[in-house]
Amino acid sequence: MTHKIFIDGGVGTTGLEIVERLAGRPELSVVTLDKDRRKDADARRDALNAADIVILCLPDDAAREAVALIGNESTRVIDASTAHRVADGWTYGFPELEPGHRQKLAQARFVANPGCWPTGFLALVRPLVLAGLLPVDWPVTVSGASGYSGGGKSMIAEFEGPDGAPTAFRPYGLGLSHKHGPEMLRYSGLQHPPLFAPAVANAYRGMIVEVPLQLCAMPGAPRIADIHAALADAYAGSAIVQVAPLEESGAMTQLRLEHVGATDRLALFVFGNEGTGQARLVAALDNLGKGAAGAAVQNLNILAGLPETAGLRL
Repeated sequence: MTHKIFIDGGVGTTGLEIVERLAGRPELSVVTLDKDRRKDADARRDALNAADIVILCLPDDAAREAVALIGNESTRVIDASTAHRVADGWTYGFPELEPGHRQKLAQARFVANPGCWPTGFLALVRPLVLAGLLPVDWPVTVSGASGYSGGGKSMIAEFEGPDGAPTAFRPYGLGLSHKHGPEMLRYSGLQHPPLFAPAVANAYRGMIVEVPLQLCAMPGAPRIADIHAALADAYAGSAIVQVAPLEESGAMTQLRLEHVGATDRLALFVFGNEGTGQARLVAALDNLGKGAAGAAVQNLNILAGLPETAGLRL
């Protein structure tokens, strides 16, 4: 069976990465629109309704408009924008979120691709909440840095413009109301929004997401080995998410933003000091890979009943 795929917004940063991952796959037929038809509402409506699965790589308002153009009951949608991540009727597209979630995705019609920051955050936090190691009312902080491609065409132009990069490292989201906050809260199972302190670095792609924990102050004072075991158990056997052995993490003195390279892998680390009772949980991923295009292709594979890692860069 050949699945007809339409990528609405396929010439943007994420769309182009998705197209690359779908190339040369005979089980998929990718529909494209000529340049002069991409903003033609009738042409888009026809393509949206003719597809088995649509991937939206659009700004939020345009993504909502695209969904409204679908007039049948069969076309399935994967939205890479922020528009539907906490919307009713949409299934969150993070297969590794919790046991049984992959099966929910396989049956879903409307799937909201996770944001890159929530992907790293939830990968670290959700298993600990499920295991009872991280209390749901605990004040959690998440920080890190991402490559500037995560900011889309405008930020890419800013960093690669004729005047040079504006800065090597720039904290943002200083008003503590970032658009990723609602999905972090909803899907982590926490009762309070995490304190989110993101930054953008002068690197095209790659990202580090960090959750520091004062284990000594937490109920039961969990040990570093307990935290690591919960994460290792949650992702045992995964071809996409790997948890570094404690011995490996203990021997490391630094971690690069580009640790996983231009791949769709998600690497998790537990760094800690038993003497101080402190831990630093770190996720390394490509903001354009598992943080965007790779996640969309993984979800596409699940919806189509195809091998989950088909087309992924691992």
